[in-house]
Amino acid sequence: MSDLVITTLPDDRDQEIADLWTACGLVVSYNPPLDDIAFARQSTDAEILVGTQDGRIVATTLVGHDGHRGWLYYVAVAPDLQGSGFGAEIVHAAEAWLKERGVRKVQLLVRATNTKVMSFYDHLGYETSNVTVMQRWLTDEIPS
Repeated sequence: MSDLVITTLPDDRDQEIADLWTACGLVVSYNPPLDDIAFARQSTDAEILVGTQDGRIVATTLVGHDGHRGWLYYVAVAPDLQGSGFGAEIVHAAEAWLKERGVRKVQLLVRATNTKVMSFYDHLGYETSNVTVMQRWLTDEIPS
């Protein structure tokens, strides 16, 4: 049995979470992680789940839904613990969070530069969808 303890986001550990996301290569210049954490805190339709081991934050995911589908973001496991099963545990906790809210489908986006994670999601039963993702920035500053 795992010694991972999964809870919702603690009030005082935002920087530690942002550092984990950075260490896992999930942070890009146009998504400041502390802003994403603050935004998630304000939503009733999202939660950051945190996995700790001996008090250290070692796994996270930001889970939310748009009223139709669930979404996972920032699925992260400390680099020294990847392969431990903690990633699967945090994903299953996020799926349970969605099921409790009546959400029937979960999706996630994987950047083309993050190919190493594809086998992890395949192993968990996730499938590649034949879709095109389109976007439009709603700010005056368009990140490069």
